[in-house]
Amino acid sequence: MASLRGIQQPELSKKLFKLIKSENHAIGSYETAGRERIAIASQLSDWGEATNDDSISDISDKLGVLLSEIGEQEDVFAQNLEDYRSVLKQIRNTESSVQPSRDHKSKIADEIAKLKHKEPQSTKIVTLEQELVRAEAQNLVAEAQLTNITRQKLKQAYDMHFAATIERAEKQVLLARHGRRLLNLLDDTPIVPGDARPAFEHTDQARQILNDAEEDLREWQPNLEPIHSQATGMGSNLMPGEGSTIAPSVTGGESVMAHDDSPAQSRIAPSEGQHFQQAQLDAPPVPQHAQAGEINFADSQYAHSDAA
Repeated sequence: MASLRGIQQPELSKKLFKLIKSENHAIGSYETAGRERIAIASQLSDWGEATNDDSISDISDKLGVLLSEIGEQEDVFAQNLEDYRSVLKQIRNTESSVQPSRDHKSKIADEIAKLKHKEPQSTKIVTLEQELVRAEAQNLVAEAQLTNITRQKLKQAYDMHFAATIERAEKQVLLARHGRRLLNLLDDTPIVPGDARPAFEHTDQARQILNDAEEDLREWQPNLEPIHSQATGMGSNLMPGEGSTIAPSVTGGESVMAHDDSPAQSRIAPSEGQHFQQAQLDAPPVPQHAQAGEINFADSQYAHSDAA
């Protein structure tokens, strides 16, 4: 059915239809990557416990917390890309609405050309020429609406896209830096046979690193160069000013955007630290999208999941 819809798309909107469809596949990949990252974090925690080495068990468990949160950022990124994709749909819908206007104008022009060649004295030519004038006026409005909405929504869509990309990157860098701090707590000094490893003495420091990561995520704020727009004066008819008087558009007096999807609100900067909060004693519920095998941070003793 997806292929059939692509075939039925007006010529003007086919390329953007294909882009939006491809973006949907990419979003699905990000969602899958996030789920797999969370599952891998759980496996790391389980493996660390199975080593019967208290140091490795503690460090691997906390690394799992950070890696799981990195996976969560992939899911947030995917949600924000859905919002950006919905804005692109508005351009596509406008293109689809404008195509009939172009086709109608071309059809009348072709009929006039044929009549002038076959029946140059036909009175129908005058009627068609008058109809062509009306069609050209309608098309002129539709083309102006198309270029207005295309420029505005292109800027809006990729403003959202790049903001989401920066958010994901900065938060994952933040988490990765705290992960490197954890690694420095693990003593990898070689021992000789028969020697025992000293007890792990950095439990409190490791816990503090998680707390620091949670606080950094909570306090994160975007620091973005603003995207300037001069489209604030555009009216509901997609023309400058609300009171502008224009000829009827291709949809019978409505704006060509009359049937467009409303863009979803961006979900950039959602609440953070889900997994860190789960590591505390109050143990809030695991997120709904958590997969089987996700790390269970139910208490301060770093309980491990039984799932493989």
